[in-house]
Amino acid sequence: MDIHPTDLRRIDLNLLVSLDALLAECNVTRAAERLHLSQPALSAQLGKLRHIFGDPLLLPAETGRGMTPTARALALGAPLRSALKDLEAVVCHQPSFDPFTDVRTFQIAANDNAMTVIGLPLIETLAAHAGPGVRIAFRTPEVALIANQMERGEVDLLIATERLVPDNMKTRPLIDGRFVMAQRKGHPRGTGPLDLDAYCTLQHVLVAEIGGRLSGYVDEALDKLGRRRNVVLSVEKFMLVPEILRNSDYVCTLPATLMTRFAGALDMFELPYDDKGFRLGMAWHPRNHADPAVSWLRDLVVRLVPG
Repeated sequence: MDIHPTDLRRIDLNLLVSLDALLAECNVTRAAERLHLSQPALSAQLGKLRHIFGDPLLLPAETGRGMTPTARALALGAPLRSALKDLEAVVCHQPSFDPFTDVRTFQIAANDNAMTVIGLPLIETLAAHAGPGVRIAFRTPEVALIANQMERGEVDLLIATERLVPDNMKTRPLIDGRFVMAQRKGHPRGTGPLDLDAYCTLQHVLVAEIGGRLSGYVDEALDKLGRRRNVVLSVEKFMLVPEILRNSDYVCTLPATLMTRFAGALDMFELPYDDKGFRLGMAWHPRNHADPAVSWLRDLVVRLVPG
């Protein structure tokens, strides 16, 4: 009796490979040599194949030399060879990615700092590194959702401070940064060095990773010193800060890497306490570690890191 399609799980793939060799050679000895098996081992496999297909498959030739395939065996030959070739192609296929010819949309989650330091240069140079089939969609990482989004493949790459990176992700550091205080040109405070008392008294703009907050990383550091600064305004985007500072006497503590874009409009000052700094890095789910497209994107990001 023929094997039912739902019973394919009972078939050892090696038996089909052996059947292909037997049909090609019509000789157990030569087929065994081709498969690097002993003749008794291949004969045992032929017995299993006959049981599976309910057909003798190969019969002794009338000449006494070799074997003659049955009609069923002849019908199996071509589709079996084709199926094994297809399977071989699947197993041996090495994925590749050509950014100039392939089509791919990358989902990148980047916080505001990362968007300014890495995202904008990536946007500005993408056309030089990829063809029209490559698109990038940026989103703001949400602390409560980002782990599941990366698990489900909804986010290919996360670029953010280490505090936002979920556990068990592959990571690579990009920038070790420090914070500085920025104020407008001609600020009434003047341009002298800061002391801690003056720093805490100034009117501060806070850029909060989670909207609505009036304290952040800097405030945590000051709290350890028993101090508190005067935060009067909270926004979610660094890109709003230059315009706010240019038109007010507010100050803002920013990553120094951002100041390279705003140096013409703002003055920068070292903080009056020991700033431990921060690390900006990228993270990806282990499922994407060997993906050549995501590997290309990671390499491109690394090349864009400011020297």
